[in-house]
Amino acid sequence: MLRVNDHQTGRLFDPWEHLGPKRRKLLDSSWSGVFRKYLLEKLPVTKLARYFDEVMGRPSKELYTAMGTLILQQLHDLSDPEVTMTLAFNEQWHYALDITDESDASTYISERTLRTYRKILIKEGLDRILFETLTDTLLKAFDVDTTKQRLDSTRIQSNMSKLGRIRIFAHTIRKFLKKLQRKHPDLFDTLVKSECADRYLAGESEGCFSRVKPSEATKTLQDLGEDLLYLVELFRSYDTVQNLSEYKLLERVLREQCRVTGTGTDATVEIRNPQEVPSSSLQNPSDPDAGYDSHKGQGYHVQVMETYHDEKQDDKKPDLITYIDVEPAHKHDANALKPAIEATRERTCCPEDLICDTLYGGDDNVREAKVKGVEVVAPLKGPSPSHEISLSDFTVDETTHFVTRCPEGHTPENVCRTRTNRIRARFTRKNCCACTHLKHCLVKLSKKAAFLRYDDKILRLAQRRAYEQTKEFKDRYRWRSGIEGTNSHLKSDVGIGHLRVRGMDSVRFAVILKVLGLNILRCIGAHAAHLYSCFIRFFTYLPVKQLSEIASSPFSIFIY
Repeated sequence: MLRVNDHQTGRLFDPWEHLGPKRRKLLDSSWSGVFRKYLLEKLPVTKLARYFDEVMGRPSKELYTAMGTLILQQLHDLSDPEVTMTLAFNEQWHYALDITDESDASTYISERTLRTYRKILIKEGLDRILFETLTDTLLKAFDVDTTKQRLDSTRIQSNMSKLGRIRIFAHTIRKFLKKLQRKHPDLFDTLVKSECADRYLAGESEGCFSRVKPSEATKTLQDLGEDLLYLVELFRSYDTVQNLSEYKLLERVLREQCRVTGTGTDATVEIRNPQEVPSSSLQNPSDPDAGYDSHKGQGYHVQVMETYHDEKQDDKKPDLITYIDVEPAHKHDANALKPAIEATRERTCCPEDLICDTLYGGDDNVREAKVKGVEVVAPLKGPSPSHEISLSDFTVDETTHFVTRCPEGHTPENVCRTRTNRIRARFTRKNCCACTHLKHCLVKLSKKAAFLRYDDKILRLAQRRAYEQTKEFKDRYRWRSGIEGTNSHLKSDVGIGHLRVRGMDSVRFAVILKVLGLNILRCIGAHAAHLYSCFIRFFTYLPVKQLSEIASSPFSIFIY
């Protein structure tokens, strides 16, 4: 049976009057006040309602409470048992979720119920809806300027251990054999060799692979590869086994880590060199979605885009994260710019100026962003060309991109586009030979003339490199460093660095709600400043007689 409380209709008597004015003020100016005032009524509980009948069945957990509890769990980085205790006895949580009675039906939620609602939210993709809906509410409530934003990524790790190649092989085989023994014991007893089963399942099987001498690592890895090939070939013809996710992991490790020649009983296996193993290879069979980056390591990385102010910070306008996405660690940052712009455009919070580092600032990304009205401010990758004179020193027509004058003031005899869409400017050989900067110039001498050859991309990159040296660019780009502090706060304040879960769906759910939690925390100061300004405006226009009456009234708490 569906239970949804009405949190919009006001009450005749204040259920929180027993707290007293000082404690009530503390609640109002804390994260619980932000959540209660701005976000509680915006929770999309209708997305959950279809899982429950309005009349039949046992009463569901009150949907606002259930959904809000999952958000607050990630905000405070709590485990499921800690959430059960906190919801039962914490006054701040009761105030944030508008729980006005002390009954078990209102203040108790079991760990099993938490897991059930979490699965529903993940299945329906409500983590993304929650983040976008509630963040847009905060952007509007605090009138946050979204025209200036910055983008960066940070690495996170799921609840998995770091494994070497030997342990990846051993863990994958052991996991498959355990599943096969449990699901298909007849096949296990009939086909699996006893020595193979004993090696991976008997006693502390991990120990024989975790204490391998470095001199024996190559041989051990080869033996593991042969066992892996043996199991894959043995069960290839059994459809019931092929459908097991553990068998698919066997095939994946064999494909990524080994080179197989021949087929059937004639098949042989050779271990690939580490340089040949793709970065998207399996890092741990317990979390097959995780990737590897040579710079950041194993796990996932999170794309974060937030607003910023390039002037003195206004307490009433916090910096909020407007876009969040989770990817395996091997995904390149260059591919994250376009989705970030498109996602914020759909929500009308797209930036006009977007500051990001070198990896996002490729020429294609900058051009596509400019078409969508976004100016990407990012330095170019690599050192500047060795020429003292660059293409940006030439005078160029903005419409045709043709060179009209060289740095020494000479005009070309002819400028045209070739069949390959390159631009060729022809200068007089006599003038170029007499030039003192010839050896540092891009113009190259030929038998009858001097030519400057370039294309539109080379021109754009030269102009960007010249702009990077200006004071204007340095003044704009220096604000990018602020997002490093955001990444640090995500890891220290809401626990995004090392999660309790693994698997892409669970990792994305936890990360998105933790980022939403940081947005809520950032609004505390702005919310307190807003309450103070309302307090001042209220009393400014009241006569002294009314002030004394209000101060002595038992309802003076509602001033806040």
